[in-house]
Amino acid sequence: MSRWLTVLLLLGSSLQMTAVCRAQGVDQQKKQLDASIQRAVQFLSKSQQPSGAWSFNSYGESTAATSLAIMAFMAAGYVPEEGPYGDQINKGIDWVLAHQLDNGLVVHHKSHGPMYSHGISTLMLAEVAGMLTGEREKKCRQVLERAIKLIVSAQDVSKDKRNIGGWRYTQTSKDSDLSVTGWQLLALRAAKNIGCDISADHIDKAVAYVRHCRGRNNIGFAYQPGGAPSATRTGTGILALEICGKHHTQDALQAGDYLVQRPLHPDEFYYFYGAYYCSVGMFQMGGEYWKKTRATIVPQLLEMQKHDGSWLANKGSEKEAGKVYATTLAVLALAVEYQYLPIYQR
Repeated sequence: MSRWLTVLLLLGSSLQMTAVCRAQGVDQQKKQLDASIQRAVQFLSKSQQPSGAWSFNSYGESTAATSLAIMAFMAAGYVPEEGPYGDQINKGIDWVLAHQLDNGLVVHHKSHGPMYSHGISTLMLAEVAGMLTGEREKKCRQVLERAIKLIVSAQDVSKDKRNIGGWRYTQTSKDSDLSVTGWQLLALRAAKNIGCDISADHIDKAVAYVRHCRGRNNIGFAYQPGGAPSATRTGTGILALEICGKHHTQDALQAGDYLVQRPLHPDEFYYFYGAYYCSVGMFQMGGEYWKKTRATIVPQLLEMQKHDGSWLANKGSEKEAGKVYATTLAVLALAVEYQYLPIYQR
């Protein structure tokens, strides 16, 4: 055997071994991810209140906490009305349905920003409506219809050029921000997907506002127009564009490049919020955008999980919101590849 043939055989064997090791590494992380999600679901199961609600520590029982928990179960592959957690999911849905105010707002805690809870709960109801039957489905669609009308009317409040098309803390706010807008837009898009009558004009106006929130020098996305970009807000902007059909537009691609170059870090002030939006947004982008984001965020979350299956932020209002808040968002981020939630399917 010639020297060069020997070298080539050794090189081929080495490359084959490297490929095998990489595959084993991927399989091992997949097992870790699956186990992590199951432990988190068990934690959430134990955290449900007797009323059927879930709580944010600093706010008590909350439609937002309950809706995020329900979506976390669904993202992990569990559905209402059947399976090991079916009864708990049903009870949570019923609790949310019972907390719509006369004006259509779905909220149950004192907060400076009820539109956050409303958007999250409306998104959950739109995602779950097609999985329900009988009187629960009928009630869900009735509540959802009124909830959507409130979102639309809040967008139609007279606003100046800087804020038009978006939403903020209350249904009468005359200003807007990307964070609240993201949840309302997800809710509208999910409702439209199941046949709710939502005009393209309202989606288009919201997308225009999202684009207006490009960060300084058109880098990433900011909390409000003209502001400084961040990883969390950039993930929000990307997801909003992607689920509204603006796939791989110049805005989305430039924002994706920003996130690849400045990935989400655990020191980010709203890390779990960012983990959710960056994971789901970049998953929609696909390709190297998702591969690089996954390689960053998944190991971070796996390392940060507590022994009881939960997560807990280490600073600011995220820490005050408690374990249910961080755990639901972590599950929604980790389970994105399962594609069980309809709106996040490619």
